[in-house]
Amino acid sequence: MIGTDGDYQKMMRAMVRTAERNIQQSQGQSFWHDPMLPFVETRRACHSRACYKPHSHPTFSIGAVDGGTSVFTGAEGGPVALRPGSLVFVPAERVHACNPAPDSAWSYQMLHLDVQWLCTVRQEYVDDGSRKVEPVRVVSDAALYVQFCQLNDVLFSVATADEKEAALIEFVGDYDVSQSVWIESVSDTSLVAKKIQPALEYLRNVPTEKVSLVELATLTSMSRYQLIRAFRTVTGMTPHVWQLNLRINVARSLMHQGDSLADLAQHLGFADQAHFQRVFKAYTGVTPGCYKA
Repeated sequence: MIGTDGDYQKMMRAMVRTAERNIQQSQGQSFWHDPMLPFVETRRACHSRACYKPHSHPTFSIGAVDGGTSVFTGAEGGPVALRPGSLVFVPAERVHACNPAPDSAWSYQMLHLDVQWLCTVRQEYVDDGSRKVEPVRVVSDAALYVQFCQLNDVLFSVATADEKEAALIEFVGDYDVSQSVWIESVSDTSLVAKKIQPALEYLRNVPTEKVSLVELATLTSMSRYQLIRAFRTVTGMTPHVWQLNLRINVARSLMHQGDSLADLAQHLGFADQAHFQRVFKAYTGVTPGCYKA
């Protein structure tokens, strides 16, 4: 499904940004992986003419077409023509291939998730017994394509490992929701706010500590995905971003008391002073030195 006009416009803007990046990159591929997140890797291919034999992966694989046309084999019903905005979800060990149309090039993104990590995330919100054998899916959903592009932008960025894992969990959960996987949700904002109150209070009490999604989910009796969506609903932020914002507010208060920037960076749990300065400016629009002057 294409979605609303707003989703379509967002998809077109995402495609324009991707095309601009591809022009800058010209031909070739870029890969991202991080030892701190060994359960995921991703790649971007620009103007590729490479062809692949039928193959399989030990991972759950997600592909997105950014430009050109290609033909996917491996789905039920035979070969499928893919166009910009198409997404393909391939469970582990499924034989498939995706190649550009004859005499043409295409641009795409490909993400691979460790099966055990994916199972652990899903077990938090749905029983294994309620999940059927997952098919290969070819999806045309403008909003989901935009979210996938945003996810890959986060993975390729200088965001922290916590931010990247949260983005992954949110995308997986949103994909499952789009495929009608049962995930309990609370539509009443006041009830959602009440459910996450223990997490908010805990974070306020320990602004300098690194608190994992697992700890916060346990405090609220929610899955990590439900927690992330609940935080977005109530605060407009993910748990990690909310805590960063809290730290910056604490920093502003302490700076008025004369604390040095180096001491603040260490006290508030930033990697170093440069990291603190970068985050402070992102949230306030000015450097700590300018704010303190």
